[in-house]
Amino acid sequence: MAVKGPFKVAFGDVFPFGAFVKGGVEAVRDFDRSSVDNFVQARDKDSGELVWAVEVLDADPESKGTFKVKLTGPVQPVVPAAPAGFPFVPVEFEGLAVTPYVNSGTGRLAYSLKASAVLPANLKGGTNRAKDNGAAAKDAA
Repeated sequence: MAVKGPFKVAFGDVFPFGAFVKGGVEAVRDFDRSSVDNFVQARDKDSGELVWAVEVLDADPESKGTFKVKLTGPVQPVVPAAPAGFPFVPVEFEGLAVTPYVNSGTGRLAYSLKASAVLPANLKGGTNRAKDNGAAAKDAA
C-alpha cells in the first residue's frame, strides 16, 4: 500500500471553525525510556526532533472537550499571546498531519494530530501561513 504514516491535512479541513490553545506547551514524556526518577522527553520517530504537546479547544460547536496536538522541533514552541479580552489563544497549525488509530479501551477510531508549528490565527479570515506573514512584513516595510 502506498499510504504510510500520518496523512498531511490542511488546517481548515480539520478546524473549519478555528482552534484555541488552552494553557502552555509541555514536553511529551517518552514512557519507554523514562523512569520514576528520570524524565526523558519523547522524540519524533521520523525526524528525531523533540516532541511537545499543547492542549487545544476545537471551536466547532459539535466538538466535545479538548485534546492535544503534538508539535515537533529542536526547542519548545512558543504559543502566541492571547488577544486582549480573550481567555484562550486563537491559533493555526502549520504542517498538520493526522494519524488514525483504534482506541484499545473503547474500540473506536481515534486520531492523533501532529504539527510542525503553531502560529497566531488570522481572525479576519483565510489562513495564516509563514510565507504569507513574510509577504505582509515586506509590504509593511
